[in-house]
Amino acid sequence: MIRVHKGDVLEHLQLLQKEEYRFALTFLDPPFNQGKEYAYFSDDLPEETYWDWMKTVFKAIYELSLPGGAIYFMQREKNTEFVLRTLRETGWSLQNLIIWSKRTSAVPGQYRFGKQYQIIAFATKGKPRLFNRLRIDVPLRPEYQEPRQNGIFVTDVWDDIRELTSGYFAGPEAIRSPDGERFHNQQSPVALLLRIILSSSLPGDWILDPFAGTGTTGVVAAQTGRHAVLIEIDPKNVECIHWRLISRRPADSIEPYKKYYRFTPHLDQIWGEPIPAENNSSLPHQPTLFE
Repeated sequence: MIRVHKGDVLEHLQLLQKEEYRFALTFLDPPFNQGKEYAYFSDDLPEETYWDWMKTVFKAIYELSLPGGAIYFMQREKNTEFVLRTLRETGWSLQNLIIWSKRTSAVPGQYRFGKQYQIIAFATKGKPRLFNRLRIDVPLRPEYQEPRQNGIFVTDVWDDIRELTSGYFAGPEAIRSPDGERFHNQQSPVALLLRIILSSSLPGDWILDPFAGTGTTGVVAAQTGRHAVLIEIDPKNVECIHWRLISRRPADSIEPYKKYYRFTPHLDQIWGEPIPAENNSSLPHQPTLFE
């Protein structure tokens, strides 16, 4: 079941608490407070105000998480200090600071090296409830003579997942409006959410995404037999989420990645089976925004 909640994140987190939800995994990719234009959110808050708000969100998610539940918090590298402090002050136990290395060329700085990565802080509510050690079939690097026979374990540097913020080079997965323009400049790739969901959840678990954007978390959860609650304030984004869940377009399929993870022990039990689209709630009609 995939539930889509439209509205303010804190209001809906309170409602989920009253309904006694408990989540195994949360993916948190909020606005980064860098002055971007959002129709329903100010992305230019005073720094202290922004991080106080983040702390309130983190506390609410902590209460909604199962013992040992995981959170993956994506942020800009310049905010690493605030990320770690916010996690620590709200009770989370840091497990990894993941480096998501981007594939596009970094814009050179005048006084410093160009920035080509984002951080993803992986933390848990106490001792991890579970952690699935994934193995991937990485391409042969130039310095190696022969490929690894059984792949390699995924580490805390993710340089094999392409971002979707590189214009028309992003391929068919990037969602576009009928005029050809990208619908959402910060769309998360399916490959990123697939790795997170496979690493820190099992089929049947509930997953939370409080800033759902275009709904990639729900798209991947539905294909791996997980349930999810998605919260999104922008009505156009909510319609996009509905459209993606109903249409199940080929560009959103996780099947091409199964071979990449084939060396992972017990992969079939971790991978799960898709949830039928008709079992998803909060999908009352066929959206028309992208027709």
